[in-house]
Amino acid sequence: MPAPHRRSHALPIVLCSTLWALQGSALAADPSSDTHAGLLKTVRGEVQLQDAQGATAPARVGDAVNARQRIVTGAESGASLVLRDGTTFVIGPQSSFDLQTFRYDSQTHDGSVVGRLARGTLRMVTGLIGKATPEAIRIDTPTATIGIRGTDFIVSAGETL
Repeated sequence: MPAPHRRSHALPIVLCSTLWALQGSALAADPSSDTHAGLLKTVRGEVQLQDAQGATAPARVGDAVNARQRIVTGAESGASLVLRDGTTFVIGPQSSFDLQTFRYDSQTHDGSVVGRLARGTLRMVTGLIGKATPEAIRIDTPTATIGIRGTDFIVSAGETL
């Protein structure tokens, strides 16, 4: 009597794994499915990204930035961050900027942005959230809170060296 034919399960497992990986990369390429707040558009000099747990890594152009992350720049350094709604932050030398909250609905343009400039300089140009709901944008500094009513401003906080 012939032995029963054993069917290999390796091929279906490989195919399923490949399809799953392709689906994940397709979702990552779809900006509407991104969970990050924005991307670093420019990085010049010594710039670090710090997560909520305090771990730091050198920042690179194209790095995703999430709420509760800090961008720290060294002397003669700077970075620009563009959020998903088009809000742009230009962070100057020797600065520390925390993106504390970012919430955005791309369909309704509803959301909020809360940031904190601990030290240094920051230029901000509001995006769709600020245009739809100006009061949903707030920048905190060690000495003041700025409620945004315009679309473009520069602020300096703490010691700027």
